[in-house]
Amino acid sequence: MSDRERLSGYVETWRQAVTDLTGLLDTLSPEEWSLPTDLPGWDVKAVASHIAHLESVLAGAPEETAQIGSPPHVTGLMGMYTEIGVVNRRDAAPAEIVAEIRKAADARYARLTAEPPTDGSARPEVIFAGVPWDWNTLLRNRPLDVWMHEQDVRRAVGRPGGMDGAAAQHVADYLSEGFAYVLGRKVAPPTGTTAVLAVEGSPVRAVVIGEDGRGRLLPQPPEAPTVTLAMDRATFVVLAGGRRKAEPGTVTITGDTDLGHRIVERLATTP
Repeated sequence: MSDRERLSGYVETWRQAVTDLTGLLDTLSPEEWSLPTDLPGWDVKAVASHIAHLESVLAGAPEETAQIGSPPHVTGLMGMYTEIGVVNRRDAAPAEIVAEIRKAADARYARLTAEPPTDGSARPEVIFAGVPWDWNTLLRNRPLDVWMHEQDVRRAVGRPGGMDGAAAQHVADYLSEGFAYVLGRKVAPPTGTTAVLAVEGSPVRAVVIGEDGRGRLLPQPPEAPTVTLAMDRATFVVLAGGRRKAEPGTVTITGDTDLGHRIVERLATTP
């Protein structure tokens, strides 16, 4: 697959994720906009405001500034940056926020399809917060951000769904690629340890710990891995996304159960 084809696929997946998110937001009652999400300090409105902020900047709007104070849930420079979009939209009506997301996404989609990027390693002219991402990283991450926040909203308002689309597949596969990092860097079991991650609907990931302590993906699972973790997509997403702990009985651990529980506790690969 060429860079252009791969990048165009990311664009289409992001576009569908935006359509699904805004469609969900359209159905919410005023009370639901103020419900808390799994993200500390953010309600549903804050999540939508964050998406509006980033999509507007990517569509060419000027970078925003705001006095965010010292909220306890904000950690790190990126957390400070994303809080700006939330603060600046506190007085905005929900319909205005949804309209902003749609307007920005429409403009950006038109630009990306009229002049599609062809080199994944090239740097986009417009990017938020000055992050040093190339086209491949930016376009691969946008469906993840939008779809993960759709799921944040769905859990907050008690409307599960959206687990079968292209964005759901993209995010689950993408996050599962971090399993080698989780095992080698965050869990750090002995050399020779093998672990298998089986997420329903995604490729099985098998990892072995090498002499250097790093996790290395194996081409196929070993016959008798040290531990195997099996779960559905919804469970994996909340764990890998650092949203909440797994509900009892949603993760099946085969083999070294102690190691399995340690992996589950450290499965998050996003802030």
